[in-house]
Amino acid sequence: MTQRLTTEQLTQIIAEVERLQARREAEIEPEQVNEILQELGLSPDLLDEALVQVRRQQALEAQQKRDRIIAVGIIAALVVVIASTFFFIQQHNSAIARVVAQTNRITLTQDNGDNLKTISRENSPEIFYRVTLKDAPLDQRLDLLCDWIDPSGQIVKQNRYQTREIDKPIWDTYCRNTIGSASASGKWKVQMSVEGRPLSQAEFEVR
Repeated sequence: MTQRLTTEQLTQIIAEVERLQARREAEIEPEQVNEILQELGLSPDLLDEALVQVRRQQALEAQQKRDRIIAVGIIAALVVVIASTFFFIQQHNSAIARVVAQTNRITLTQDNGDNLKTISRENSPEIFYRVTLKDAPLDQRLDLLCDWIDPSGQIVKQNRYQTREIDKPIWDTYCRNTIGSASASGKWKVQMSVEGRPLSQAEFEVR
């Protein structure tokens, strides 16, 4: 051997040689195995079959060990996914709980900044319920619902929609309904809710 070695390489070689020598010393030659079997009154003819069975058992144990490791990994991954999902839901619910309505107004299609209290059925106007939300969750979308309730208490129309991705905590949104000539006259109500939680409501009169 002419290759020069570092001290670290020499240490590693010595350790590997020791390991190989210990392994060789632990191994038993086939002749010795036959002698041992004969001393125990066992037939050496069954040696090959016994070796096959031993190797099968070792392979089975190795496979079972791998399966246990895989199962533990899958369970750990599931725990992480469940915990992450639970955390996300908690964070989402907490963010939704902070959302409140800062202002609300009823307007026509042309918003002049008014808050209409009386709506005429003439010309079947489309009216808008405009709500400004406070503490809207950033980078999320809100599922909103508007119920338009006539004087008899019946919900005559629902607006279900999702906002765009929110990029500011003060967020303007609206829902709309058309008051036609067949709409009941009297006191109406519109209610906005977020994921089942009431946010805001307003009353107006239809004539």
